[in-house]
Amino acid sequence: MKSILRFFKRQPPARLIALGFALVILLGAGLLLLPVAARPGVTVSWVDALFTSTSAVCVTGLIAVDTADTFTPFGQAVVAALIQVGGLGVTSIGLGLALAAGRRIGFKSRTLVREALNVDSLEGMVRLVRGVLFVTLCFELGGVICSFPVFIQDFPPLHALWISVFHSIAAFNNSGFDILGGLRNLIPYHDNVWLNLVTCALIIFGGIGFLVILDVTKCRFRFRKFTLHTKVVLTTTLVLLVSGTVLLEWTDRLGWLASFFHSVSARTAGFSTVPLGELTNAGLFVLIILMFIGASPGSTGGGIKTTTFFVLMQEVWCIFVKKEPGAFHRRLPRGSLAKAATVALLGLIVVCTGTFLLCVLEPQNSFIQLLFEDVSAFGTVGLSTGITSALRDPSKIVLILTMYTGRVGAFTLLSIWVERPAPAAPYTEEAITIG
Repeated sequence: MKSILRFFKRQPPARLIALGFALVILLGAGLLLLPVAARPGVTVSWVDALFTSTSAVCVTGLIAVDTADTFTPFGQAVVAALIQVGGLGVTSIGLGLALAAGRRIGFKSRTLVREALNVDSLEGMVRLVRGVLFVTLCFELGGVICSFPVFIQDFPPLHALWISVFHSIAAFNNSGFDILGGLRNLIPYHDNVWLNLVTCALIIFGGIGFLVILDVTKCRFRFRKFTLHTKVVLTTTLVLLVSGTVLLEWTDRLGWLASFFHSVSARTAGFSTVPLGELTNAGLFVLIILMFIGASPGSTGGGIKTTTFFVLMQEVWCIFVKKEPGAFHRRLPRGSLAKAATVALLGLIVVCTGTFLLCVLEPQNSFIQLLFEDVSAFGTVGLSTGITSALRDPSKIVLILTMYTGRVGAFTLLSIWVERPAPAAPYTEEAITIG
């Protein structure tokens, strides 16, 4: 035991976070394999248990088996707990429990939280975690209160309350799980304006990032005083939501409510109010782009992140107008373009590799369906054209690895396992032709 503890103490923070997610996934899969987790007469294979656990911890929402029809209330509670841990992050949960127990928070724990929440400074880590937990509790409690009047119309009071709690957790943590049964997701409520808007609000606030929420409240909603990060996240999110809504309405005529809902949901939430298998290729492609971009840094969502997309677009624009990259009267930091390009390229590599493997393993499905499925897994979205449950076990394993990579981050996974010292002497610079 001592040797194991020494091993973990020697590991860098990013590697510990990656290992933490992997351990929680394995623990969740083990719990879902227990007889008490499955309904009578239902058998859950180890691949489906691992798939469900990975999807929950990585806050994706792709399902190999229907959560309501397969798992008992205990199993559903396990899924909800995994979603909560995955959304907040293993380190944030651990630090929150340590604070609740009155334990002192050391330097190592603060470093882990900084790495998990993507913060530059170690200052105020404990206060930040308390803020994150408080914000999460407030939004999820608000989600329960707002969605309960809708679900109680169709279910008994206790069942409606549990559905409201589960739905609120899943929505705020940008995970598209539902416990309505029959693989229906929110299709029965596609005309319910109130539930659609409540779900959208939970998804948006969960996807813009805890740091943005805390900054907005700190600055008392005055845009001029926001940090550059907050301004970029809010403006990029707004542009993507409006663009996605208009394009979906143009391509598929879903109605403005459904178009807006799926424009929001494609930002890593995974809820759907219409059968996505019936969308046109153009509509599916719009959703693929939105899923690939994903949510914002330090949030419960995945994808390459809105800030990465903003930096890349800003660099392209600045090349045309021959200006230094910047926004809101601020210059972008040196190295931001290189990091953004690396993150985007690694994301493309992961998606291309996963899609190729799915095309080999599932030749009976169309390319757009398999691309949609893999991008949904990478962006930890959870939207599907309805083919997930019919995939073979090797294909599910491909999606499991893709979901894990999307949640932890391809850039993080690459950097923590490749350790190479800087060269002692610089090489001679020589130009190459680009473009």
